Amino acid sequence: MTNTILFDNYKNSSTCQTLWGFSLYLGRYNLLFDTGSNGRVLLQNIKKLNINIQDIKYLFITHSHWDHIGGIDSILELNPDITLYLPSSLSKHLIKDLKTLSKDVVICSKKPQHLFGNLYTTGILGDEMPEQSLIIDEEETKLISGCGHYGIHKIVNVAKKIINKDIKFVIGGFHLLRSDNKMIQHTIDELIKSDVSKVLPTHCTGDKAIKMFEHTFGKNYIKGGVGTRFI
Repeated sequence: MTNTILFDNYKNSSTCQTLWGFSLYLGRYNLLFDTGSNGRVLLQNIKKLNINIQDIKYLFITHSHWDHIGGIDSILELNPDITLYLPSSLSKHLIKDLKTLSKDVVICSKKPQHLFGNLYTTGILGDEMPEQSLIIDEEETKLISGCGHYGIHKIVNVAKKIINKDIKFVIGGFHLLRSDNKMIQHTIDELIKSDVSKVLPTHCTGDKAIKMFEHTFGKNYIKGGVGTRFI
């Protein structure tokens, strides 16, 4: 089953709309990762990308920023039979409401934990903007980041310790939009040092950083944007 980016501020599909935010669907696990900033646009993109909303069984939310939680209500209105994995840093009032709108809510803390199948959360990392990321322990190990506020290279190192394996493929927002060349290059060097071999940087990574990742990783750089599909 392929994985599909459903919401992004970059475009890789002529039929989908872009807005600031991020969401993707993991087909093998029937899991929606974040929900972008706007439910109407998320639903439009889901339809155009031939994803069946009723197939979604799980929703993983990384952090509380509007551009990652804006589509939650729109999804749950059409499919309330979903288990939510929510960071404990979300508003207690929002968590309480979501419990009444969904099948089940699992609260994720700072402690790493196994979710189901090959999926793990890193646990909530960082204090300024607490955020969890998703680890996929497959043959090609993956880390999916919403924004990577904690530092994408540091998140990778945390993930490695959790599954006791190198993370080979890193996907999502790398939070380098306002970073200078020196910081971007440091991040790239650290990821290579950690044996990351493939990247799909998008959302808040920033144009400059994305070009530097493409230059460094070559054929192992995957272009992001709404409509991007990857295995």
